[in-house]
Amino acid sequence: MANRVRDAVLDSPTARAKLKAQAKPYFRAIDRGLHLGYRKGKTGGTWVARRYLGDERYAVEALGRADDRQEANGTTVLSFHQAQDRARDRVREVEEADRLAAFGPAISVRDAVSAYIETREAKETRTKDGVGLIRDSRSRLTKHVLSDAALADKLLQALTADDLHKWRRRLAAALADGTVRRTVNDFKAALNAAIRRQGDQLPATMATTVRNGLAATSTATPVAREAQILPNADLQRIVAATAEVDAAGEWDGDLHRLVIVLAATGARFSQIQRMTVGDVQAPQNRLMVPVSRKGRGSKHSSHVAVRVTPDVIEALRPALAGRRGPDRLLLRPRWQMERVGEWRKVDRVPWHSASEMRQPWAAILEKAGLPRDLVPYALRHSSIVRGLRANLPVRLVAALHDTSTAMIEAHYTAYIVTALDELAALAAVSLITPAPTQIRSVG
Repeated sequence: MANRVRDAVLDSPTARAKLKAQAKPYFRAIDRGLHLGYRKGKTGGTWVARRYLGDERYAVEALGRADDRQEANGTTVLSFHQAQDRARDRVREVEEADRLAAFGPAISVRDAVSAYIETREAKETRTKDGVGLIRDSRSRLTKHVLSDAALADKLLQALTADDLHKWRRRLAAALADGTVRRTVNDFKAALNAAIRRQGDQLPATMATTVRNGLAATSTATPVAREAQILPNADLQRIVAATAEVDAAGEWDGDLHRLVIVLAATGARFSQIQRMTVGDVQAPQNRLMVPVSRKGRGSKHSSHVAVRVTPDVIEALRPALAGRRGPDRLLLRPRWQMERVGEWRKVDRVPWHSASEMRQPWAAILEKAGLPRDLVPYALRHSSIVRGLRANLPVRLVAALHDTSTAMIEAHYTAYIVTALDELAALAAVSLITPAPTQIRSVG
């Protein structure tokens, strides 16, 4: 903080009471090129700041009322020292505004979000080897951010934590928790990308504004829903039902193989989608699952090795026969409409997004007699819990599912406690009832 200037004529209401009322302020230099002025009126005075602009030009602006008849509150009524601080703050604000203006047109929230969408989809185009784009982020940001004109047209440098907090509250009132989290994460990524790209053009506190404004109001950690953890019998029913839906829909085994791999590995759809023929290591009963693209940093390996049962390998053999290692492992039929109500299968293409499972998945659940609200991600939940119940170390379960131990502990705590309790029981010994004496023969 700059040293405060003392002035026997202006620094107290008693001293200022002796001054004559006049239109021209009484000025006192407080910094180079900056004066604090006191304009004395008949019923009290006001503080003004005078900044030197160069070429004998000055800018004068009001700061607030002087504490002549009211006690200073630091906002509307200012003491001599508070007025000095306010004047210096205004100089810093003006200098910051001039600095930002030198970079050109200001960035709006709309600009930041649109640039993020374009960059994200361009990256997907490069990394997906021609496989169709997943436009979920575009859809969410367009519907919930770009459509909100008051928010979207606001300049990024003027965005406040309160603006973001109110937007999140509106979102939470209208959408399910999962959709809110995904939308907030997309928006946060868009704003942070703009900060990294054009940080010189934004206030230094912008990252803090985004973090605080979009922080969740609840501290509760979401956990895996019990209803989405399936016993082995239900998993077998799903696989069997998938075979029937596959045959009835003329999927040629493609749907069946997709669900088998999802259930056997517990991997995300986006990982399974990128598997190649070479990722199947039949002699070792092992599938090499590509790591996810979640997170920012580079990962230590490109694949996760997952052991599966021989019947899973056998189910995949038709997809391996006569195909090259780099070919996509899992394909699906592509139909073309010949006429209204009539479709013809024209070729087979890689799966593009999890949304392509929506219609056949509903048929699978109906055929298996399982609840309609069961989601394909239940196969991943079930695989993780299956590993925990088998007493595998949490670190190993996390590695096999390409996630962190922190995520496993946050979402599957109850199952970890159960698994550890079963392990601890093995070390318990009876201290009251002696164990039966074992007689050993001596030959």
